[in-house]
Amino acid sequence: MTKIIPASFCETAHLEAVAALINAYIADEMGGGNSTDLKPLSKIRQLMLVDGLGNHPKAIVLLAQNAEEFVGLLVAFENFSTFTAQPMLNIHDLIVLKEHRGQGIGKLLMNALIEEAENRHCSRITLEVRTDNQKAQTLYKSLGFEAPDPNMLYWRKYI
Repeated sequence: MTKIIPASFCETAHLEAVAALINAYIADEMGGGNSTDLKPLSKIRQLMLVDGLGNHPKAIVLLAQNAEEFVGLLVAFENFSTFTAQPMLNIHDLIVLKEHRGQGIGKLLMNALIEEAENRHCSRITLEVRTDNQKAQTLYKSLGFEAPDPNMLYWRKYI
């Protein structure tokens, strides 16, 4: 049975799980695993990751755990919507280990975040999804997510 728990940045097993799951995401095709620009986080970067998340005042980090194994991760951040004058959540990362996909773990993580958004009186949850990630899009649509009208583009600039 899978349980969803908030990551505790005081527990070594949780810190190790967050770092390992982000590295699994980086290596995954949908996380950019075929890109020469992305490499697994070094030990120093892993420490910076968990320190940054643990100290970020608006980070939400959820772990999916089967028995003693951590098999999924959702990282989101609370922001503020100027259009609704209410808080909103943005999902930054959602990963379920490849061997555990298709078991509803992503949906459990998403439902836990939706509940958290409702508890925080958020007006919406936003996320980015690759156009070629049909499985993720199917999950998001099943939970009521849809592309905005007009459709938006995701842009970035590395600094």
